[in-house]
Amino acid sequence: MQETVKVAVDAMGGDNAPGEIVKGAVEAVNERQEIKVFLVGQEQKIKDELAKHTYKESQIEIVNADEIIETGEPPVMAIRKKKNSSIVTALNLVKNEEADAFVSAGSSGAVLVGGQLIVGRIKGVERPPLAPLIPTTQGVSLLIDCGANVDARCSHLVQFAKMGSIYMENVVGIKNPKVAIVNIGAEEEKGNMLVKETYPLLKNCPDINFIGSIEAREIPNGQADVIVCEAFVGNVILKLYEGVGAALIGKVKSGMMTNLRSKIGALLVKPALKETLKSFDASQYGGAPLLGLKGLVVKTHGSSKAIEVKNSIIQCIAFKEQKINEKIMLNIALKEE
Repeated sequence: MQETVKVAVDAMGGDNAPGEIVKGAVEAVNERQEIKVFLVGQEQKIKDELAKHTYKESQIEIVNADEIIETGEPPVMAIRKKKNSSIVTALNLVKNEEADAFVSAGSSGAVLVGGQLIVGRIKGVERPPLAPLIPTTQGVSLLIDCGANVDARCSHLVQFAKMGSIYMENVVGIKNPKVAIVNIGAEEEKGNMLVKETYPLLKNCPDINFIGSIEAREIPNGQADVIVCEAFVGNVILKLYEGVGAALIGKVKSGMMTNLRSKIGALLVKPALKETLKSFDASQYGGAPLLGLKGLVVKTHGSSKAIEVKNSIIQCIAFKEQKINEKIMLNIALKEE
């Protein structure tokens, strides 16, 4: 019998809460019987949404939290003052080991700050990075960091590379994942000061399979499995990736509706096109884990629908089964003591 994976879900976070969040949680438990979900938030609103669905009641439990941290609030102040918020309450479940993981589509700042202040970092980890999977022509790559550490140092990037490699090998199943650092050219001497200082450290790191620099245009081709950068660059890459993808899909769809001939052609290619576009839909890969914490914290898009919430919850299973935190501790924290 599989071990139960307990996931605390912020039912009040995101543009589509609580409806899509609750729906995603229901879909997750209906798909995987080893999941137990704690829906954290305003009890009556959660009950009203749950009443719309059919699910095994033993797999979902409501944890009441009356307060909500809004996106525009200063994160540190909100975490300290709103002790009864859905984010703080859920993070405390992870801290107290009542839950294995936390999933939220709410305030990014509050999730990042709360993860570090409440759950806490693994000893030896300097900065926890936010690391989403992004679709490529080869499958997926891990973009690390995409939003947690804007002013990173070279030692942080080396740890990002190590943690990213552990995640890709054990959760995604890519053996000896290829690691590259984002740069403005392939040559070793190119880049800003941070990249120039980090490159030789990655090159001489025995724990990773470093292949050198990667330019942004090569990322969609899947040339690297782990893409290392500081958070400003990573966030720009991620948002541009999402924007261009949405624009291209919109253009393809509108182009197919221009005249009768194109509409007939659209009907013929629709099944193949749908399958192709699905592989580039980031929502199917779940949220971005904040690696290096004592418990798993996963941040999903603020605009997440049920499918992304469901996949974010399900991805917590592999994280626990593969003992990612233990491996980070063994391969990073203990080695650097």
